[in-house]
Amino acid sequence: MTYAEGIRRGFEWLMANDPRVFTIGQGLWSPWYVGASMTDLDKKFGKERVIDTPVSELGTTAAAVGAAIMGYRPIVIHPRMDFMVLGTDPIINQAAKWSYLFAGRSTAPITVRGIINRGGEQGAQHSQSLHSWYAHIPGLRVLMPATADDARDLLIWGTLSDDPVLYIDDRWLYEQTGVVSEVDPDVKLSDVGPKLRREGGDITLVGAGWTVKLALEAAEILAGEGIEAEIVDLRQINPIDHTLAAQSVSRTGRLVAIDGSWSNCGLSAEILAGAVERVAPANWKAAPRRITLAEAPAPAARSLEAVYYPDADGVAEAARELIHG
Repeated sequence: MTYAEGIRRGFEWLMANDPRVFTIGQGLWSPWYVGASMTDLDKKFGKERVIDTPVSELGTTAAAVGAAIMGYRPIVIHPRMDFMVLGTDPIINQAAKWSYLFAGRSTAPITVRGIINRGGEQGAQHSQSLHSWYAHIPGLRVLMPATADDARDLLIWGTLSDDPVLYIDDRWLYEQTGVVSEVDPDVKLSDVGPKLRREGGDITLVGAGWTVKLALEAAEILAGEGIEAEIVDLRQINPIDHTLAAQSVSRTGRLVAIDGSWSNCGLSAEILAGAVERVAPANWKAAPRRITLAEAPAPAARSLEAVYYPDADGVAEAARELIHG
């Protein structure tokens, strides 16, 4: 199935199997506003469980936090992550802290879906990937699925978790296809770690979400040149598990961290720090490298977007430089 269909199947499974689950957000009844990721769910489960709201990111998010505290399993949908910023206060100051403040006797099991809308000449206020902001907050799990099966399963596991969860999907992945197995609802989110997407002995590429696709495409380019890249998909970036990436770098001696956001205080810096802290100096064959956005807001012109966003050729070139010096 496609990545977008994986998301839809996740919603469908949750609402069919758990009456506590409902969704709330903007454009949920629209055939296009959230892509093909929620098509006809309002018709199947009713508009009292698929709630299309006025434009109030703060209001919908805060209401859902309250519903979570009272025993529901709400999923808030923000069709553009940029405007999710307006609903950030209840995510960070209430949901993420709730269990801690009550010594675990009360939880706020809300899932917040933030959609990244990179490209498409949408400009600076509609194209941001702000995952690093939220991954900084203790108590908030941050998930970034890169494949169709993870798009479905991470949504299910996140919603069934007692922890507040930020689930970040990316429109640039919606048409990607993959083979999907049966749903396993018994998987605990606390047990979900990074996954090796491709084995290789020459260099390690690490990413999350859309950048895993870039890494896989770059690996195909490099394989044609006799370079075997190993690819680590983080999947969950808060809390982040550095073990698999560090083990890979210990074997390959080289690392490229790929992030679809900016470099300063970002996920790429965390990937590098995690590896440097865990891999012995003698195992490094080259200094690690980061590939991120340019330090500027997203442009609106298509010609500038082509330069602004990383691509597989750029990832492959960085790998070549580390290998050949």
